[in-house]
Amino acid sequence: MTYRVCFVCTGNICRSPMAEHVFRRQVEEAGLGGTVEVDSAGTGGWHEGDGADPRTVAVLEENGYTSAHVARQFRASWFPTLDLVIALDEGHLRELRALARTPEEAARIRLLRSYDPAARSGLDVPDPYYGGREGFEECLEMVEAASGGLLAAVRAELEERTA
Repeated sequence: MTYRVCFVCTGNICRSPMAEHVFRRQVEEAGLGGTVEVDSAGTGGWHEGDGADPRTVAVLEENGYTSAHVARQFRASWFPTLDLVIALDEGHLRELRALARTPEEAARIRLLRSYDPAARSGLDVPDPYYGGREGFEECLEMVEAASGGLLAAVRAELEERTA
């Protein structure tokens, strides 16, 4: 049984590929690499086929993460194959919920920072695209802070399935 997680941002070149690579490493370090598949996509298709933003790649690599990526657009037809769809901000959350065809599909959509116990107000991961490098570093910090909680939730769900 494979558990599938897809991170979603706007163009799939900044935030969602960063979240994908960070979470994939956590999954592998937890020994769940053969059980949990991690992917990402964008709500729009403007960058389909492109690699991640060079600033995303630089911040990932400088922090010891992999960075290979090809952008793609999220499709509603993917919902039946996904266990969790992780939105990076409220706008993505709304767009994904509009794509969900059933209440069950909508129930699989969550905000990434909802898994960060220290995130007090505003659960958006800000889009770093139009800013400087510091925005990408802040994005990485937010993604890392939420990934541990997400991993714990995925692990708990996997344990429930096998109990």
